[in-house]
Order: sequence, then structure tokens, then C-alpha cells
Amino acid sequence: MVNVYDEYGETVVARVEYNSNLDHWDGSNWTCGSTGRHKGLTRLADGRYVLIHGTQWQGERDTAEIISAEQALQEVLHADATELLEEPKFAELGELWEESLVGEMEQ
Repeated sequence: MVNVYDEYGETVVARVEYNSNLDHWDGSNWTCGSTGRHKGLTRLADGRYVLIHGTQWQGERDTAEIISAEQALQEVLHADATELLEEPKFAELGELWEESLVGEMEQ
């Protein structure tokens, strides 16, 4: 379990199961782009999004923080993990993405 901190990083507001569903395979390891670091996304029962920061470094602990829906969507898009938008608990992010897409200008 991972402690979830409020937006100020001061108060533990929940605990969530660890996951790294924002990682990608780089050919050798699962990573979020930084050696020994991982990221995951989940959602609390009250609808708030949680970004999980995992670490494999000795002496460090996994942490998690509350983030906005817009931040959650950007994390998903940055990780190229759009398959998460098909999961029921992230359906709101899929709708947000559809609303925010800007079409290409016609000639």
C-alpha cells in the first residue's frame, strides 16, 4: 500500500494499491523514463485521481499524490497509455480528451 498525500504534500489522505500502469517497455525494463522510477494512476472512491510514484532505489519509498483530472489526462497521454482511457474508472478522462482535441485546419 502507498500513502496518498494531499495537494500540498503534507497530509496523508488515503492509501492505495501500488501500480505502474503508466510505465512503458524500453526494450530492457519497464520504466516511466527514469532509471529505477515508475508511475501509476488510480482513482479514489470520491473521484479524485492519484498519481503513484514508484522507486526501486534503496532508502526511498513509493509515494502518491492527488492530481487534477487534467493532470491525470496529461500523464496518460505523456506515457502513451491511452488504453487506460477505455477503463471504466478513467472514462471521465476519455471524455475530457475528446472535448480538448483540436481538429486540423482545412485548406
